[in-house]
Amino acid sequence: MATRPGDPSPEVLAEAAAAFGLLASPARLHLVWALAQGESDVTGLAERVGGALPAVSQHLTKLKLAGLVRSRREGRRQVYFVDADEQAALVDVVHRLVGRLTEQTAPAAPVRGLRGL
Repeated sequence: MATRPGDPSPEVLAEAAAAFGLLASPARLHLVWALAQGESDVTGLAERVGGALPAVSQHLTKLKLAGLVRSRREGRRQVYFVDADEQAALVDVVHRLVGRLTEQTAPAAPVRGLRGL
C-alpha cells in the first residue's frame, strides 16, 4: 500500500483500528458514553450499564490499555473517567453517532383520537 507524506504509518493505523474495534462492543461503547457524562467507579458503572462487576471491570481494563479511559485511586475505589482534553474528539464522535441513532430509533408519538377504530 502506497502512502503519501504526512499519512499515518501502518502501525499507527493498526493501533487506531484496534481502539475503534474496542468500541464495536455495545458494552464498551456504553461505558465510554457513561464516562463521558462523568466519572464513576466500577460499581456505579455496572449498575448504569446493567453488567456484572467482573465483566465491566474487564471492559474497563481493555479501554484503559487502549488509552480511551483513565483511572485514579480514591481510597479503596478506582475511579474511571474520560480525559476530556485527550479524548474530546472521540467523545464528540460517540455523542454524535449515538445521539443520531437514538433520534432515528425513537418511537413515534402515539396518534391521538383513533381509539376504537
